[in-house]
Amino acid sequence: MDILNKVKNDRETEKQLGWEGTFAEYLDLVKENPTIAQTAHSRVYNMIKNAGVKEKDNHKMYQFFGTAIFGLESAIESLVEEYFHPAARRLDVRKRILLLMGPVSGGKSTIVSLLKRGLEQYSRTDEGAVYAIKNCPMHEDPLHLIPQHLREDFYEEYGIRIEGSLSPLNTMRLEKEYGGRIEDVKVQRIFFSEDKRVGIGTFSPSDPKSQDIADLTGSIDFSTIAEFGSESDPRAYRFDGELNKANRGMMEFQEILKSDEKFLWHLLSLTQEGNFKAGRFALISADELIIAHTNESEYKSFISNKKNEALHSRMIVMPIPYNLKVSEEERIYQKMIQESDIADVHVAPHALRAAAIFSILTRLKESKKQTVDVVKKMRLYDGESVEGYNQIDVEDLLNEYADEGMSGIDPRYVINRISSTIIRKEVPSINALDVLRSLKEGLNQHPSISKDDLDKYLNYISIARKEYDEIAKKEVQKAFVYSYEESAKTLMDNYLDNVEAYCNQNKLRDPLTGEEMNPDEKLMRSIEEQIGISENAKKGFREEILIRLSAYARKGKRFDYQSHERLREAIQKKLFADLKDVVKITTSSKTPNESQLKKINEVIARLIDEHGYNSVSANELLRYVGSLLNR
Repeated sequence: MDILNKVKNDRETEKQLGWEGTFAEYLDLVKENPTIAQTAHSRVYNMIKNAGVKEKDNHKMYQFFGTAIFGLESAIESLVEEYFHPAARRLDVRKRILLLMGPVSGGKSTIVSLLKRGLEQYSRTDEGAVYAIKNCPMHEDPLHLIPQHLREDFYEEYGIRIEGSLSPLNTMRLEKEYGGRIEDVKVQRIFFSEDKRVGIGTFSPSDPKSQDIADLTGSIDFSTIAEFGSESDPRAYRFDGELNKANRGMMEFQEILKSDEKFLWHLLSLTQEGNFKAGRFALISADELIIAHTNESEYKSFISNKKNEALHSRMIVMPIPYNLKVSEEERIYQKMIQESDIADVHVAPHALRAAAIFSILTRLKESKKQTVDVVKKMRLYDGESVEGYNQIDVEDLLNEYADEGMSGIDPRYVINRISSTIIRKEVPSINALDVLRSLKEGLNQHPSISKDDLDKYLNYISIARKEYDEIAKKEVQKAFVYSYEESAKTLMDNYLDNVEAYCNQNKLRDPLTGEEMNPDEKLMRSIEEQIGISENAKKGFREEILIRLSAYARKGKRFDYQSHERLREAIQKKLFADLKDVVKITTSSKTPNESQLKKINEVIARLIDEHGYNSVSANELLRYVGSLLNR
C-alpha cells in the first residue's frame, strides 16, 4: 500500500501545483517572478546550475550530472559553459543544433536522458514553472499574445523580450473565442512529460521512403475538412509532430546524420529563425532546444560531404569521449551492475578495478614524452601521485591529443563479459582473474578490433593482471597485520622520535632502562629504503618530515601516518616486508598446523568484515596470493 499512497500523494501534489487563470492574471505572476517567462535554453541552463556547482582542480563540477556521468567533468563543463550558458543569455549559439559526438556507450544518450528527466522534475518546481495558453496543442508561450507593435512597450515595463508570433490556431481562437480580448485568454501551468508529449519530444529517423515529414511538423486532419471547409483552417490541422509537442522544452533527434535532408532543413529553420513551416500556414514559432547525437565515424563521413556544409555550419559539435580515469570507470561498472539482473552476484573487491585498468589503457594514446608510459599516464589521469610529475604535467598530457578517449573498449563490452563470466561460472561470486580471463577470451569475437589492436590489447590484459597482483598482495598483507592502524601508528611514532632526535642532534632515552642512546639509524633506513630514499637524500627527507610535523603542531592538528603520502607508503611497505614470510608460509601450506589455521581463519574473517569479500572470494584471494609469493 505504500507505493499506492505515494502515487496518490504525487497526484495530489500535481493538483496543488496546478494553476489556471486569465492572461491578465498571468502577467501579475510574470511581474512578480520574471523567470517563468524564460526561454527553453535558459530553463535548461538554470536547471543544471540550480542543482549545484563545485570547483575542483580549476574545473567546474555540475552536480546535475554527478549521479550518472562519471569521469567526463571536462566534457560536461565545455557543454554547459560553451553551449547552455551563452544560449541561455540569448547569444548566437542557441541558433545551432547541439550535436553530441563520441564513441558508442560513451554517455551521450545518458546525458540526453538526464536532461529530459531533469526537465520533467524541474517543471514541477517554483523555479522551473512553465505556463501555456490553455488547450493549445503546442503549449504556446502566453506572451505571444502581446501584439508585435506593443512589444517594445512590454520590454520597457517588464524587462522581458518576447520572441515569436502567435500560432495560426491561437490567432483564430483569440478572435473567435475571446473576441480579440487577450486579457481574457485562459492560461494554465503545464508539466513537462515525455510520455504525455508535453514539452519533450524524441524523433528517430526510419526509412526515408516511408517516413513522412508530418512526424516532425504535424498533418492535416482529413476527417475535419468537411466540418471546417478548408485545409488552411488551423482547426483542421493536427499540431502533433515532434517539433510541435517539444515546444517550450527540448527535442532529441536520434541518429541525426542518417536522416533525409528534408527533415534536417526543418531543423535548420527552427534553430536559426525560431520557426518552421507546416501545412498551408504562415511560419509557426517554436522555442525548443534541439539536441542530437552521433558517433565519430558517421560524423567524419558527414563533414566530408560538401553538400552538408550549410548544415554543418549551423551545428555546435560537442565531443563526448570515453572516461579516462580508472576510479570513475569502476563507478560506471558498479552503476551498470546495480541496474542489471546480476546485482545479487558477489563481485570481489578490485575485480572491477582490474577491468577498469584494462579499459582505460585501451583508450589512452602513447605520450609524446618518452619518460611517460601508458601506465604512468593512467595513474596521473586518475589523480595518483607519481614521483617527478605534478598537475602541470597532467594538463600537458591532456592537451597532447584532442581525440584521446574517442576510441578503445567501451563499458558495455566489459559488462557483457562480466555477465558471461557469471553465467558460465555458475557461482554467486567472481573475482578479478575471472573477469580478466573473460575479457581476454572475448577480444577475438569483438567486431571492431584490428589485428594490431588485438596484440596491443592482450598486452594491456597482462598489465592489468600485474597491477592486480600488487593490489592482491597488499590486500592480504594488510589483512594479516593484526590491528593494522595500531601497528602503523606505533611504527610511525617510533620513526618520528628518531627523526626528531637525529635532526636536532639529540639523544633518545630507553623507556625501560632509562639509558641515553643514539637515534636508531637502522630503523630509519629500513623505512626510508622502502620508497627509494638514498643515503645522500636521507637528511633532506628527514628534515622535510620534521618541517611538516612542526607545521601540523602550529595549527593544532595531529600528525599521523596518513599526513605525509610518501612516508605513509614507506610505513606500509615496511610493515608488509616484515610480514611477507609469515604470509608466504601460512597461505601456501597444504596442511597448515593449528597456529597457521587459526591465522588463516582470522585473516579470512578480516577480509570479509573489513574489506568486502565473502568466504569464497576471500579463500580464492589467499590461495592466489600464496601462489604469487611462492613464485
